[in-house]
Amino acid sequence: MSSNDLARGHSSATLSEASGLFVALSPQIRSLWAGARLCGPAFTVQGAGGDNLALHHAVPQAPPGSVLVADVGGARFGHWGEILTVAAQQRGIAGLLIDGGVRDAAETAALGFPVFSRNNAILGTRKDFRGVLGRPVKVGGVTVNPGDLVVGDVDGVVALPASDTERILDRAVARVTHENELMKRLREGRSTLDLYNDFETAGRCHR
Repeated sequence: MSSNDLARGHSSATLSEASGLFVALSPQIRSLWAGARLCGPAFTVQGAGGDNLALHHAVPQAPPGSVLVADVGGARFGHWGEILTVAAQQRGIAGLLIDGGVRDAAETAALGFPVFSRNNAILGTRKDFRGVLGRPVKVGGVTVNPGDLVVGDVDGVVALPASDTERILDRAVARVTHENELMKRLREGRSTLDLYNDFETAGRCHR
């Protein structure tokens, strides 16, 4: 099973905590429509605020299954909309993560294309800067490198370093197993304080 498939089984919060790293993007980066979920390797785009030419160049070059990860400086312009969404879907792109504004929320939701952005904005954009593709970009306060695994859901977005993804996913599985055991005991009538005291005691006994 691929890392993408394994990551889809975990929430962004679980992956963030399992990583032990600064991988969680700013909470201001949110899904454009309810229920959107993002998962795939990053194809990075360095653009410019108020200009979406870089995104038009990125779509035909991004590998199918990848997530476009674009830095446009958080600018409040509609850098992405229905036309680019249709083009991206035809290419097989898995979604968009952009530190900036997008528009056409209803149309994008109807198409089922995952978009996570800093804001929604209707101001039009120019097309002057071709951008730079395939270099590290900063999105939501986190540096994202090409190939990093991007996962987004209702709680937020994480960017997992490609070199560390396997370790993080293993830790996520262990974390979920532990939490399932906690919830089983809670349903048996234990309190959260009881459970955490039990684990604290067990930890001291094994030191």
